[in-house]
Parts: sequence; C-alpha cells; structure tokens
Amino acid sequence: MSTTDALEFWDGVYAARPAAETPRPNVRLTETVSDLSSGQALDLGCGEGGDALWLAGQGWHVTAVDISAVAVERLTALARSHGLGDRVTAERHDLQASFPQGAFDLVCAHYLHTPFGLDRSTVLRSAAHALRPGGRLLVVDHGSTAPWSWNEDPDIRYPSPREVAAGIDLDPRTWTVQRADAPRRIATGPDGRTAEVTDHVLLIRRTA
Repeated sequence: MSTTDALEFWDGVYAARPAAETPRPNVRLTETVSDLSSGQALDLGCGEGGDALWLAGQGWHVTAVDISAVAVERLTALARSHGLGDRVTAERHDLQASFPQGAFDLVCAHYLHTPFGLDRSTVLRSAAHALRPGGRLLVVDHGSTAPWSWNEDPDIRYPSPREVAAGIDLDPRTWTVQRADAPRRIATGPDGRTAEVTDHVLLIRRTA
C-alpha cells in the first residue's frame, strides 16, 4: 500500500474522533520521565498529542511527528491553546521516507504500530542515533489487544521488548538496555471502556 493510503487511513482515524481538549499522556512515559531533567524531546507518532503536551508542561522542548496531517494540525492548535506553542513543534512525517532533524535527550515511540508497511527497526535505529550522549529511547508497544484496538486480528503476535532491541541491533558499547519488561495495567479506551492490557516497554540509554 502507498503512502497516500496510509495518510488517508490515519487522517480518517483522527478525523472520526472529536479533537481532544486535554489528551492524557501515556503512563509509561510519565513513570519513566518524571525524574529526568528536561531538554529536547522527539515524540514519534504523536497522535492526539497527550505525550507532547505533558512533556512541554514539564519544561521539555518537543518535536512531535505523525503521518496524519489531521493529528499534526490539531496538536499545533492545542499547544497554542494551552500556552505551549513555543515548546511544541508538530511536523508531518512518513517515517518510512523521512526522519526529523535534530539531536535529542529523549525520543519516545508509543504504540508505533500500523497496518501499512513500516520498517520499525530502521526507524528506531535512526531514533537511537539521534540521541545525545546520556539520552534515552523509550519504546512502548502493545503486548495485548485491547477491545477498542483498530487491529483485532486474533493471530497477531507482539514481539517482546528484547526482540525489538535485537531488531534495532545497536552497539552495546554505545547504547545500553535499561529496561525490557511487560507490565500490565487497566487502560481506558477512547469510548470509555476499561480493560487490562499488557505493555511491552523498552528503554535504551545512549552512553557514549
């Protein structure tokens, strides 16, 4: 499928939802980042913008990217309405074709899953290389299928965090895996339903 198909799909996903006024940040982000000093952050697949806005509220300068023009335009407007327009820059990128410029202290990729072709290992490797020394790459993937997921394939298999790390194939002399686990939590979906879900959490730190 083409980039146009992917763009139309994700624009449709976001356009079908009312724009969120106060989108929630992902819990794996807040638990990981709360004790870090603020700096430059990159949010891959920013979606509704909850992570980008939370980071900006904590003093980070955030580059937030998504393939959906609807998501990018909504986040730009939302950041301004929250008084964070000077801390959030939203950009549209098809990560299969382009990667944001810059050096970052934090790169986060929450639920960067898509029904379209995406070489995630290459994208995440680019993210790791965009880190400054001491910077962290936080990758949070689905480890189970929520009732509200767009992908309800019963045969889907979710790679473990260690498998994701192996696929990125980073030099251990330069990058260190600090966390690779599969915690569970009670999540609330866009329609208000709750369910227990599993997250696959991978945290990598650039040491040199």
